[in-house]
Amino acid sequence: MTKGKVVIFCAPSGSGKTTIVKHLLRVNDSFMFSISACTRKMRAGEEHGKDYYFLSIEEFQKKIVANEFLEYEEVYGGNFYGTLKSEVERIWALGKVVLFDVDVVGGLNIKHYFGEQALAIFVKPPSIDALEKRLRYRSTETEETLTMRVSKAVSELSFENKFEKVIMNDDLNKALTEAEFLVQTFINS
Repeated sequence: MTKGKVVIFCAPSGSGKTTIVKHLLRVNDSFMFSISACTRKMRAGEEHGKDYYFLSIEEFQKKIVANEFLEYEEVYGGNFYGTLKSEVERIWALGKVVLFDVDVVGGLNIKHYFGEQALAIFVKPPSIDALEKRLRYRSTETEETLTMRVSKAVSELSFENKFEKVIMNDDLNKALTEAEFLVQTFINS
């Protein structure tokens, strides 16, 4: 692969990592979002090739066999998520820094793959209760998926110490400012 830099944001679902990544994309045009592939159903307002590359399970499995993923994982009962190598190449070819918004396991795998070219940042919610309230507020979860996400969040929080940087998202403006500083410092190094 052509060499460039990547910044990885990881957190339990509902911690605010997507909000932080979207902010960084708005304030700095040297970043480009890495669009993940997934097999879950498209949510209202989402677009193929913008929010995710929505693939069938069969398409996803063919790409696994062809070694087209940097990382992939089966999460939430039969849904696959992964990062295509071609997506990173596409962004680097444009001269941009790749921004990832991925789950904890995927993020650690990407960090391992890219080593010093990557900055891995963990976004931490103020508490599990606050996280659950955020997930409920989104109104995208059933009680069953909410329970699964909260349970997974408890597990994911134990990975915090494996990341180079941690942002506590108890004050969004403070978290956004801290993210800007950490990423800019990494890019300029």
